[in-house]
Amino acid sequence: MATFFGEVVTALSRAGVDEEEAEREETPEDLEIRRELEKKRCRRRWGRDLLTLVLPTGCNAVAFLSSFILDSVRWEVVGAVSLWNEWCRTLDATNVLPTDSFCLFYRLISDPTVLLCQCNCHVAEDQQFQWLEKVFGYIQKKDLQVIILSTCPVTNYKTPESTLTLPSPFLKALKTKEFKDTICCPLLEQPNIVQDLPAAVLSYCQVWQIPAVLYQCYTDVIKLDTVTIETFKPVLSSKIMASLVKDVPESTEMLKKLLATNEIHNNIYT
Repeated sequence: MATFFGEVVTALSRAGVDEEEAEREETPEDLEIRRELEKKRCRRRWGRDLLTLVLPTGCNAVAFLSSFILDSVRWEVVGAVSLWNEWCRTLDATNVLPTDSFCLFYRLISDPTVLLCQCNCHVAEDQQFQWLEKVFGYIQKKDLQVIILSTCPVTNYKTPESTLTLPSPFLKALKTKEFKDTICCPLLEQPNIVQDLPAAVLSYCQVWQIPAVLYQCYTDVIKLDTVTIETFKPVLSSKIMASLVKDVPESTEMLKKLLATNEIHNNIYT
């Protein structure tokens, strides 16, 4: 069972339910779900007049943006979306950090029309529509452009060749009809498909005629990985992203810190 912030759960008709079932007390899990639903809200302080939304999903895409784009000087936190489902359970809703239970939104201070959403948590399938409505419902869709970054196991890539011979990791793009800018890598070939939140966002943009592009990195490494992160580098040359790039030495240093912190966190002997 997956639940979502601000979700309104319609009470089912009790017709045909026996008396014993009707008097059943709530289980601890039911109580936990109820408490989380009462706490979850979409907190935001960004304006409606956005022109660019950058959405990295997954640890490697988030690390890429954190290393090469994001910093505390040029960007400010303006919102957060908290999630609760089987994959991510928020224990402290008041401590809004870039954890596995939050999507954090950053606004470029020098240009408030640019918004970046760091999504390192799993958005369950039955939460995706509500996530889209909550996020895009606050955004003026006219003149908006969306860039999505994501990773996917290379075994999901469909090709006549063996995936063992592919130069993994590699980058592919999928775009909406309205996206006219230059693509920074080859387009994703049929019959390949995309899944999860990136697919939901791209479909939403297609329906609302929003120019959007998804850059998906196919990799054989699930955890945080330097080679996978750097596979996204061609995206930095795009028209939208070029003006957002940090200095190269600063980016390299930040990437080293992220990887070192992750290595310490995953080391069972520390």
